[in-house]
Amino acid sequence: MLSVLPGDNLGARHGAPPADVVALHGWRRSSADFDAVLVGLDAVAPDLPGFGSAAGPPVVLVGHSFGGKVAVMLAAACPDRVRGLLLTGVPLTAAPVPRASWRYGVARRLNRLGLLGDERLEARRRRTGSDDYRAASGVMRDVLVRSLGETRDGTYLRALGEVRCPVELVWGERDTAAPLPGAADLARAPAGARLTVLPGVGHLTPTEASAELRSALDRLR
Repeated sequence: MLSVLPGDNLGARHGAPPADVVALHGWRRSSADFDAVLVGLDAVAPDLPGFGSAAGPPVVLVGHSFGGKVAVMLAAACPDRVRGLLLTGVPLTAAPVPRASWRYGVARRLNRLGLLGDERLEARRRRTGSDDYRAASGVMRDVLVRSLGETRDGTYLRALGEVRCPVELVWGERDTAAPLPGAADLARAPAGARLTVLPGVGHLTPTEASAELRSALDRLR
């Protein structure tokens, strides 16, 4: 049974409480991504603050993309409340960061000197930023920038190394947002982590490969 969580814009509940699975969606996604994955389970899939229409321990945590970063931090911080961790398409390792164009660098210096207005600088920033950056604004842009910074400084990798529960990694072979070579690095972080590679699948594993994701989830339950 699928139902809306009580309150406004909180996500979805599957089955009946208490939940023994919690699924966290990716950046600019929603709890609906897990509808097929969680069929028949007692689970909750919240909409993370700022996204979507936005139980009793221990639980299995499922995290896709940005939701996986949240799941890793929770599993490391609350080991007594998490009995299993399933990560899929999570960019925990930093990809090479392209150098900003020299024009944007000049624009930033002019802005600091008061010679270029904030609006014109923002226009340049949007032209050089990622799709996620251009789509975000206000506090959500701040969250995105901080998340990227924590990826680069190794915050999430260090947290993953502290996780002691069983870990399943499920990765799309064609994932460009969290490329497969990074998943191989993650598999070495927690002892005994299991990596499953899905041929022909991209980044949106919850919707592209819900059956395979469910199989990995069942191994943790």
